[in-house]
Amino acid sequence: MGREDQTEEREVLDSIFPEEITDISDISYRVSISLEAPWSEDEELEQPVICLEVSYPEEYPDVAPDLSISSPPNAQKHPQLDIQEDRERLLESLQPTIEENMGMAMVFTLVSALKENAEDLMTERANAVQAEKDKVAAKAEEEENKKFQGTPVNRETFLEWHAKFLKETEEEELRQKEEKEAEDKKKKSSKDEKKLTGRELWERGLAGKGDYEDEGDDALPAVEKLKVTA
Repeated sequence: MGREDQTEEREVLDSIFPEEITDISDISYRVSISLEAPWSEDEELEQPVICLEVSYPEEYPDVAPDLSISSPPNAQKHPQLDIQEDRERLLESLQPTIEENMGMAMVFTLVSALKENAEDLMTERANAVQAEKDKVAAKAEEEENKKFQGTPVNRETFLEWHAKFLKETEEEELRQKEEKEAEDKKKKSSKDEKKLTGRELWERGLAGKGDYEDEGDDALPAVEKLKVTA
């Protein structure tokens, strides 16, 4: 195996990825991989694309190919995938595939594995975000439901409620009693004032002349006649 096997694999990849593969040199090329991202609320968000760069060592496929992962130029950043942060993780995820296919042409298998691993990573993150939203929504629903739930009744809560009820009842009865006494006192004071005699009204300055008509002995006090001298 050697360069002849590498050339043969490259030709096969041309037929599989006619629009996605681009040569970098005689021994290296780049494959663009379109990913199917999880559903997003942002309808204008484009589906992400990652690029797998492959370079053949002289001994390939008896040794692993040199691999690198990048984003297309001016690619829109996706909320569930960041090549700068995820590059090493994705490359490490390809190691089991490399080991399983050592000695065989493996680039097509690596492309398929990278696509699957990247989509799984995005799905994992999308599920984590949704789980957090569900948690917040469940908490809000729980708080809302508490508004419609009464306090569980047991001996302790009943005795507490009963003591509070008796106290409130006593306070209400006392308040009503005080209001009634104040009202009775006011009525009595008004009634006593109406019973004042003409003399009492005069002494208090509360009456005029007409108030003493037909008052008998308690009528307007006698006023001495004034003597007029020449």
